[in-house]
Amino acid sequence: MKTVQIKKTKTSGWEYLSENHALKNPLVLVFGNRYMLESESIYEEVKSLYKDGEFVFGSTSGDITSQYVDDESITITAIEFECSKFIIKSANVLADNTSINSYETGKKLIEQFPKQGLKHVFIVSEGSFINGSQLTLGMNSATEENVLITGALCGDAARFEKTVASYNELPKSGEIVAIGFYGETLNISFAINGGWTPFGPERIVTKSKANVLYELDHKPALDLYKKYLGEKSKELPGAALLYPLKVKSTNEKHSIVRTILNINEAENSMILAGDIHENSRVQLMMTNVDNIVDASEQAAIQALELQGKAPELAILVSCIGRKLVLDQRVEEEVEEVIEVVGENTTICGLYSYGEIAPFSDEKTCQLHNQTMTITLISE
Repeated sequence: MKTVQIKKTKTSGWEYLSENHALKNPLVLVFGNRYMLESESIYEEVKSLYKDGEFVFGSTSGDITSQYVDDESITITAIEFECSKFIIKSANVLADNTSINSYETGKKLIEQFPKQGLKHVFIVSEGSFINGSQLTLGMNSATEENVLITGALCGDAARFEKTVASYNELPKSGEIVAIGFYGETLNISFAINGGWTPFGPERIVTKSKANVLYELDHKPALDLYKKYLGEKSKELPGAALLYPLKVKSTNEKHSIVRTILNINEAENSMILAGDIHENSRVQLMMTNVDNIVDASEQAAIQALELQGKAPELAILVSCIGRKLVLDQRVEEEVEEVIEVVGENTTICGLYSYGEIAPFSDEKTCQLHNQTMTITLISE
């Protein structure tokens, strides 16, 4: 495997972050600032660098390399596989112009891949209005539980206005891109970790619909949430990124962390990043810098143990909520990962609105929030 990384900021042109190898038919991951990706010239700019490349674009809440975590840049990671191959498929959740069906979109997307030899799928998805829980359920229904799926919901800094993604075209809204990896010599492992701690009483979801939470213990959910936040409730919805919910469904053995994306004052409700089922048990969560950094280190250790050899590429997907907690120390969680996987591993990735991965002891993927998800690849 050969990799090249190139970076562009709002004030400077393309700059090579690594040695400029000649690459043949590379997979080109283009992660960066949403405004910069909306430039009419961006696709042609990137294509001029790799005329025979296959291009996957995704907006971020910060793009990640071993040198930087940057909100106002675009980072290209171009990858040439020596013995393996990849196939890219895309779909748009807005395609039928009638209603958003995240489940069917995810199912049909994965069904496009030839099943023979498919080892792993990496997802770069629209992140502003898709139902990530339904997307992952749809994708799982098409895999027969024999293909691992990891990935990200795209970000838009902390604005939550819109996200964009694309495959071999200008980035646009509603797009979901899937990269399928094939090859006997390909070795891919993953791990997730959060580092958030629950506090306060556990409450029962007594009224919800899809990803909207209306009542906890038969009381308005938003009123209870504001009560616990105290003075910080004046900073909603932004403050909600620092106090997500631990959700334990009655039919699941694992707890899921759910970010609160927005609030509805008129309905006294909260809009979450994924589904929340009635009769689930929820609890507020909080964290600090040390816990987040330690969780990233643990994720890297686990992924490396499963990899079994030195990884050549690490794709990091971390949540915008973690980035807000880390603030000026944001690069520390990336540094911990590098410490574990080694300086010779190419690091790329993004801060996201949601992370896609299975739990460590399962095969089916889930939507996560507030985690570090690491995908390690080697040939």
